[in-house]
Amino acid sequence: MKKIRTRWRSLLLAVALCPFGAHAASSAPARVPDTIEQRVAACIACHGREGASTNAGYFPRLAGKPEGYLYNQLLSFRDGRRFNSDMAHMVRHLSDAYLREIAHYFAELDLPYPPVSTRSDASAQTLARGKVLVLEGDAARGIPACTQCHGQALTGTAPAIPSLLGLPRLYLASQLGDWLNNGRHALPPDCMAEVGRKLNADDINAVASWLALQPVPANPKPAAAPPGPLPLPCSAMGK
Repeated sequence: MKKIRTRWRSLLLAVALCPFGAHAASSAPARVPDTIEQRVAACIACHGREGASTNAGYFPRLAGKPEGYLYNQLLSFRDGRRFNSDMAHMVRHLSDAYLREIAHYFAELDLPYPPVSTRSDASAQTLARGKVLVLEGDAARGIPACTQCHGQALTGTAPAIPSLLGLPRLYLASQLGDWLNNGRHALPPDCMAEVGRKLNADDINAVASWLALQPVPANPKPAAAPPGPLPLPCSAMGK
């Protein structure tokens, strides 16, 4: 009887220990690949999978933006010309070369845009005003048309002027508001600061509301050059 009890104790001990031993063997840390895809994975938490914007209503799309634009914005967050605590924390210790590598990665992504909503709570009058400002500007107030810099298709201009399409209305309004309120800066000559100071809250709401409803064309690539001479000197274009 004593021998039987001893065998049972040994068997139960083996069964009890077996799962822990298997777990210990399987919990060895996996080797993380040292690739640019892995290193920019943190960006996806806010900007969406592979840099395509989420439906959260604020974060902008990164995929396919001009490399020069993305690089300039990363520099601005790092150097204090743009202010976002999360972005500043992410890039504050990164070198120029590393920021350029990140910008190049996202610029090269070619991902489909999600469908654009056709619904808005903006009035017809507000949308009409936004369309005029985007396509024609307001010469009497010294406001150029958005198309003069961002391209006739509004998909941006290489090397460093971004697309205005496929972006959440809230994001567009907040960024235009930052230019108006002197909360966002670029290296001089800061053309958007010049334009932003001439806008008012109604202008910003109108422009953001109209742009947020515009479909993204089949070819969303940035234009190779502006449609004509820039209306203002702009550091984004090296002028």
